[in-house]
Amino acid sequence: MKNIRLTLLALLGLLSTSAVWAQDSLPVLPTEDDYYRIIKIPVPEGVVLEVGGLCSLPNGHIAASTRRGDVWIVENPTSNKPNYRRFATGLHEILGLVYKDGSLYCAQRGELTKLTDRNGDGMADRYETVYAWPLSGHYHEYSFGPKVLPDGSFLVTGNVSFGSSDWWSGKSVVPWRGWTMRITPDGKMDPWAAGFRSPCGIGMVNGEFFYGDNQGDWMGSGFVTHVEKGDFVGHPASLAWADRPESPVKMRKDLVFQQVDPKDDPKKKPEYIAEEPMTTIYEMGHKTYPDKQIKSPAVWLPHGILGVSTSEIIADETNGAFGPFAGQLLVGDQGMSKIARVFLEKVKGEYQGASFDFRNGFRSGVLRMCWGSDQTMYIGGTNRGWGSTGKEPYGLERLVWTGQTPFEMKAMRAMPDGFEIEFTQPVDLATAENVENYAARSFTYRYYPVYGSPMVDYKENPVLGAKASADGLRVRLVVDSLRSGYVHAIQPEGVRSAQGKLPLLHGTGYYTLNQIPDGPKASFPLAQRQTKKAEPMADLGAKANTPDNQMKEARPGTPEAPKAAAKPAAPPPPPAPAKPKAPTDAEAMALLTKHTCTACHKKSERSVGPAYTEVAKRRYSTNQIIALVHNPKPENWPDYTPMAPMPQVPKKDLEKIAMWINSLRK
Repeated sequence: MKNIRLTLLALLGLLSTSAVWAQDSLPVLPTEDDYYRIIKIPVPEGVVLEVGGLCSLPNGHIAASTRRGDVWIVENPTSNKPNYRRFATGLHEILGLVYKDGSLYCAQRGELTKLTDRNGDGMADRYETVYAWPLSGHYHEYSFGPKVLPDGSFLVTGNVSFGSSDWWSGKSVVPWRGWTMRITPDGKMDPWAAGFRSPCGIGMVNGEFFYGDNQGDWMGSGFVTHVEKGDFVGHPASLAWADRPESPVKMRKDLVFQQVDPKDDPKKKPEYIAEEPMTTIYEMGHKTYPDKQIKSPAVWLPHGILGVSTSEIIADETNGAFGPFAGQLLVGDQGMSKIARVFLEKVKGEYQGASFDFRNGFRSGVLRMCWGSDQTMYIGGTNRGWGSTGKEPYGLERLVWTGQTPFEMKAMRAMPDGFEIEFTQPVDLATAENVENYAARSFTYRYYPVYGSPMVDYKENPVLGAKASADGLRVRLVVDSLRSGYVHAIQPEGVRSAQGKLPLLHGTGYYTLNQIPDGPKASFPLAQRQTKKAEPMADLGAKANTPDNQMKEARPGTPEAPKAAAKPAAPPPPPAPAKPKAPTDAEAMALLTKHTCTACHKKSERSVGPAYTEVAKRRYSTNQIIALVHNPKPENWPDYTPMAPMPQVPKKDLEKIAMWINSLRK
């Protein structure tokens, strides 16, 4: 029986908006589930499927490796009762899996391992070390991969370890931590690229290697970067080994620290942000040391909006069988249990492009993804120790395109004077060519050793012109004051589809403009719009009344007595100072979103961090909450992922947040 909502969507092209949406005059808008449906794959009782690696096999089965050291073959994965067969066991924290030439290869904690079933009984009977790398024993020295290069060799990435008191600060205490290693099938290793922090996000796209990292020290937000041999991608800890003769990397740690103070005293580290001069990785890469190949992100993934913990990167290779985004990247996020979408293009020889929201609501943290033989996407999840918005500790799911096409920004391309937006459906010309229906702002991230960066250096970029193509699928925008090295957030908030007058399913595209292309500028007439002071992107649509804007209480008058009978009145006592009111939920959420707190905390539900209602039970004072945000004490919440210091959050905002948290006790 067909889904009723899908039936309504099918009617949109035939019926008027009022006929489809009429129900007490309120529109029933389509959701992500109408276009891409999440299907849970049953996991047998007793199988702890904390997925660390995932790949499809030539016979249609799915292979899944786990963080607990097992490899499972999932037979008939589209059925209601798939069969699970354990292929290998006894390995250590497997965080990647690939099939090649009849064998499975996995990156476990300290080596690249080849697993082969030689006698055909369905279980690996040969576990072969292809290459082993040094380990210090630190818990955070995860290893990810492999990915296969066109020449048949493998790429494996290594996590840095962290300090003790300065636990957020990445260290490379043994060779090749924070590096990508190239390993040949016969076991020869070449260090390939450096500057990685927590490189769980890896993928091969048309034979080229792409990597994504988490927000952290030296990493302002999540991102996707194209990586070539010899590249340095930003984290300086790995450069401890860059002067070895086998290293292809030209960058050196002292060159980074000439421009950016490492501030490696953990006792002082949280205190210097306000005075830190503006430095971005784009400036370092393009202006300061271009010959040393410091690599800027191809596309930023704004923290707390498109994710908090970048994972698998795969390209849509289904030629339209998975929807309208063929050839684009789909990027998982473990912390927010979601998938973002990335459109890439090359401008002046450099990758750049736009990131968009795509699909939310997975049951666990999205760690690994692969395509099945049925051209649906398989998603493996885990959240143990890392936390996720998805409530389940682990699992396997399928993402299936329903056949309906959402109204989305399909692509966003840079132009000499703005952008061209390509839509998945023709636009309504009246709304698409009205510049008042667009908002555009630009911002960037700091490059420094603090854990993450807020969005900084905001600027309003007025849209001065909009012209749709004859078929209604493209709109050319003229955008004022473009800036190289900045993210440009474009919001066609008032644009509607030609059929059904639908708003966009996801309303913002984030274009990372590394290079402004050459070429002719737009020739159509432009509008005049006044530049306004830009506000953080999270504040859009979140303005609310504050206590300062509340109406004052009117005082009733009193009858006047005869003057003769009047006695000198005692002076009234001074009014008691008004007790400030706690912010409303809407006001608090605007602040929490602005400072990316909602990426890890919810009001009354456990997430990456504790719920605010649980924090309220601790009865912290306002000053204690401010101190704990600026300098967290992870030992206070041992069952959660440690919180990073956030000294960039202003005290006045934290005072309001603290009042709201404490109001939740009531």
